[in-house]
Amino acid sequence: MENFTFENPTKLIFGKGTISRLATEIAPEKRIMVCYGGGSAKRNGVYQQVKDALKDHFSIEFWGIEPNPDYDTVMKAVALARQNDIDYLVAVGGGSVIDATKFIAHAIPYDGEDPWQLAIHNELITRSTPLAVVLTLPATGSEMNHRGVLSRRRTKEKVSFITPFSFPRFSILDPEVTYTLPRKQLSNGIVDSFMHIMEQYMTTTGNSVLMDRWAEGALLSLIEIGPKVLEHPTDYDTMANFMLCTTMALNGFVGMGVPQDWATHRIGYELTILYGLDHAETLAVVFPALLTILKEQKKEKLAQYAERVWHIQDGNTDQKADKAIEKTVTFFRQMGLRTRMSEYGIPAEAVDIIYQRLKKSGAVYGEKKNVDAEMARAIFAQSL
Repeated sequence: MENFTFENPTKLIFGKGTISRLATEIAPEKRIMVCYGGGSAKRNGVYQQVKDALKDHFSIEFWGIEPNPDYDTVMKAVALARQNDIDYLVAVGGGSVIDATKFIAHAIPYDGEDPWQLAIHNELITRSTPLAVVLTLPATGSEMNHRGVLSRRRTKEKVSFITPFSFPRFSILDPEVTYTLPRKQLSNGIVDSFMHIMEQYMTTTGNSVLMDRWAEGALLSLIEIGPKVLEHPTDYDTMANFMLCTTMALNGFVGMGVPQDWATHRIGYELTILYGLDHAETLAVVFPALLTILKEQKKEKLAQYAERVWHIQDGNTDQKADKAIEKTVTFFRQMGLRTRMSEYGIPAEAVDIIYQRLKKSGAVYGEKKNVDAEMARAIFAQSL
């Protein structure tokens, strides 16, 4: 087991009717800016609940944070916050709104010339505006972690920023607000959270008995409830379990002391920034191909995953590893996602385009830091 320090300061407020807790969790003297996406909060009733809860606070609203939030958009929010002396932020939405609000929080007090540097050089983040979350779309786990992702479309960049200053002060999770989510967003949320666990789990064996079992339990839970979420999206207990699974998948609990991968996420960003795929769609395309290319490196863990998660007992290690990959593809497709680039109309020349971009960046990913541009090219070629 590797050395680690674990800390998660986010207070989790879970259950029916909990959005009203905004009124008492934020001090009355705070000047609040509430950040929203494209308008679903008004359609599902969350907006009115937030407005009612904050009726005795000074608050303004910022609307228009898009999926895969863009730097130019969040800088408009930063300007508005500064003009109104905002000293508290509330993100109402899913991972994109939360990630954007995290960056807004960091950029408000930043006095450097180029706030984009905060996303690239996280050590520059030394202070931040307090933020809270009202989660409406379970998927990313951003409501209870110190991570964020930001795009800069005009320069075709997508980066991940990680800093302790990104932890929300508290997050409110009311499963009833998920009842009106479109099926596609539910599918994406299931696969996204499944992959968050796999990035922390699918490395090598023998690292941590506890973390392995914790990860496997979460994977089994998602496999069990995934079809129910799609079939019965207004069943409270089903959606409550779904919401909690997505949060627990990436709040640090399953990653204590274990090597982590994250290559699928990082190289998958290219498919979003260049071809517009949803984040979860990129994961479903890249991960099976990555497992195939890196099968020899990961086959012991793949066999363990086959046995404990998919209940595959027959065959040798190689055969179990192959069956585990097949089962993973089947699950992604059962959740409604495609697993090939060509199924999204992405041309074969994308492989070399992405290769050149990754080669230029010089970045390497994976638990062994061996997923470089060459390896990524093989993975994308496998995923065609």
